[in-house]
Amino acid sequence: MRQNIQTYKIMDRMRSYSSAFSRNMFVDILKYGDCSRLDGIHEKYDGKRKKEKTYLSYLKYLYRQMSTNYRCEYVYKNELVNQLLIKKYAHPETIVFSEFRMQKSIVDLVMFNGHSRAFEIKTEYDTTRRLAGQLVDYTRVFQECYVVIPEGLLDVYERDVPINIGIIVLVEENGRIGLREIRKAVENKNIDAGMMMKCLRTKEYENIVMAEFGKLPDVPYYEMYEACEAKLYDMPPDKLHQYFLSEIEKRKNNMSLLRKAPIELRQMYLQLGLSQRQIEILQTYLNNPINSTKKLCISHI
Repeated sequence: MRQNIQTYKIMDRMRSYSSAFSRNMFVDILKYGDCSRLDGIHEKYDGKRKKEKTYLSYLKYLYRQMSTNYRCEYVYKNELVNQLLIKKYAHPETIVFSEFRMQKSIVDLVMFNGHSRAFEIKTEYDTTRRLAGQLVDYTRVFQECYVVIPEGLLDVYERDVPINIGIIVLVEENGRIGLREIRKAVENKNIDAGMMMKCLRTKEYENIVMAEFGKLPDVPYYEMYEACEAKLYDMPPDKLHQYFLSEIEKRKNNMSLLRKAPIELRQMYLQLGLSQRQIEILQTYLNNPINSTKKLCISHI
């Protein structure tokens, strides 16, 4: 009974720690210089710790604790950014998105660099209830699709995930978190034009039609979407996908900014889509002493 209570207290503490890496927490800090919720976590659990002097050093401490005791989705996403997207796959032209929306599904992380890859994360705290439908959607747009999972659930996912889907496991090696590719994704050839078009902005799919056919369909504007979609279906899937990559890669390149971010916060910087100026403002606040009363109200989002 006593052990159960202790376990509950640890989990409750870890869940509180994970809330420090929420979007709302960082938006409050960036817009208003408001670190009060972070102060609250520190006061409740770590008020007697003296080692961490600033908010940034405290966030690094929280991340280390979560990495060991509570590997929530943020830890998975952040390690995926650090170890695969930046170290393994990335080059200067790489474009990375967190929570990329496509019709009814939202991909956890996607990457474009002359090739398209989608990564769906399933932690030990997630269910697989929606996974089959998500993977069907992803394979209609992305050339390679992966699930990122705990090592302890590998047998389950190897059995249940289609063989064309790659598998990456989160492992612990010499006391540190690592990622290991267990199964390489099979490249998808049957890209669906309609699903792809839903991932594009109006100007982007119009650019594709113009590039291939020389002009937009001669229809009223309210019929333009359907007319452009019909044009995309007339194109060979491999050629269409190259156009798709070309348009996506025109969007803001965030890789150089991610490389400069603290390794514990790269996923948050990616999720918020921060500019260089916003990063500078945020870092100024995070370098303040814990429980600092200094509040600057500057709105930059």
